[in-house]
Amino acid sequence: MGILSGKSTRAARSGLHRVPVWLPPALLTLAVTGTGLSSAQLWRDELATWSAATRSPGDLARLAGTIDAATGPYYLLMHGWLAIVGDSTVALRAPAALAMAVAAGLLAVLGARLVDGRTGLFTGLLFAVLPSTSRYGQEARPYALATMLAVLATLLLVAALRRPGWPRWAGYAAAVAALGLTHLVALTLLAAHALVVLIAWWRGAATAGVVGPAAAGVDDARDGDRPDRRAWRWVVALLPAALLVGPLLVEAGTQRSRQLDWVDPARLDDLTALPGGVAQSSVVGGLLVGLATLGAARLGRRALLPVSAVLLPVLLLFAAGTVVPLWVPRYLVFVVPFACLLAGAALAGVAAPAALAVVVLAGLLGLPDQAALRRTHEWPRSAPVDYVGAARVIAEGQRPGDAVVYSPRQSWLFLDLGIGYHLDDRPRDVLVTEDEARRGDLWAAECLQPAQCLAGTPRVWLVLAGRQAAPLAAVPGSKGDALRADFTVARVWQRPGLTVALLTSRPDR
Repeated sequence: MGILSGKSTRAARSGLHRVPVWLPPALLTLAVTGTGLSSAQLWRDELATWSAATRSPGDLARLAGTIDAATGPYYLLMHGWLAIVGDSTVALRAPAALAMAVAAGLLAVLGARLVDGRTGLFTGLLFAVLPSTSRYGQEARPYALATMLAVLATLLLVAALRRPGWPRWAGYAAAVAALGLTHLVALTLLAAHALVVLIAWWRGAATAGVVGPAAAGVDDARDGDRPDRRAWRWVVALLPAALLVGPLLVEAGTQRSRQLDWVDPARLDDLTALPGGVAQSSVVGGLLVGLATLGAARLGRRALLPVSAVLLPVLLLFAAGTVVPLWVPRYLVFVVPFACLLAGAALAGVAAPAALAVVVLAGLLGLPDQAALRRTHEWPRSAPVDYVGAARVIAEGQRPGDAVVYSPRQSWLFLDLGIGYHLDDRPRDVLVTEDEARRGDLWAAECLQPAQCLAGTPRVWLVLAGRQAAPLAAVPGSKGDALRADFTVARVWQRPGLTVALLTSRPDR
């Protein structure tokens, strides 16, 4: 009996060793990000994605030329995706969930290439349970895709340096170009890649402890590829990205004042808050930093790539953010996998049960944030915006001939998009003279003479941002004057983050 038990144990262990290192992290990430994928309402940024991705390619090009060039390629990708699967909440978020699962698998492979299989496995598992993996794996925005491409580009760089050849460099070039088209800020990762290539060239061998141990039976000088030639090949591999992303970067620079007018200059305090910001949990972010520090000490020279992949993008964006408004913590979510790689190296240095216990602990510590982000994607979590509730009020009470008015219209809350997404049969947006698609903008243009546009309308649904006890008094300018002159408040509904008021025309009008 004991012999059979020992054989079965050894067989089980042998079976586990045959499981690809990428499979458990990828499956776990897919399970975690897929849980409650549609629980939280689409928030303002996702509404912008829906608005853009449901436009024609021509309208998308017009939008890119006006305000959102940086996100234009992602919108075009989502346009094709939504044309196939529809625009439900799950459909909008599914690409991000899949991208995070792929990122986890690639990250495990990268950890195995740089260090060993144990490091790769624990790296991927830790990444899977982070609140940030769920947060951006459940959002219809490009951050999950950028995370995946950042890991892929780094993995392909390691492969090209260890086993040189034009096919590998071509793959790396394609990944870098895709990374830049997906998320311009993620190109700061190239500073870390440049450092690794420079060190490899300076040491005279690409695998001299910088990109992991040399592959068994593989000569670093294969095909006569010298380290200096590799450095030139790296430079050449960046040319496609420069040609494709360069014009996009220039155009996005001209739109910065409109796109990022809500961003404050970076301050030193922002650096201390960054771990919690990118991990979407202060306590989990602190744990990740601690483990990453231990892992960097354990790896020694092999820590160069992951350490620089974390620190250089952060420092570059911070430095730029002190001059121009660029410092947004979620823009740096693509560095989280490399912090996880360092943490995975620390976990690989202890017994497997202890390492798994730390992964479980990280998951448990992040549970409150995991639950909160599935209630709302707004920040702070205690201030949700209930577009669904406001739309339901209108749907249950509207009559033929009703109109809707939003205040404010030019707002990052996108009140009109939030209501429009959830209403199949929406009231006439009476003040609109030119919609978002025709304007090539994220906001529609409104009537310059509101009183004339409102004339003859019997009832108006007024949707306002925030909690407004006196809805008509909260509407500024000529729009408010016209509403107060011709309408009275019949009823008011308060929903989280929003106020809906039903206005009826005055009897004397």
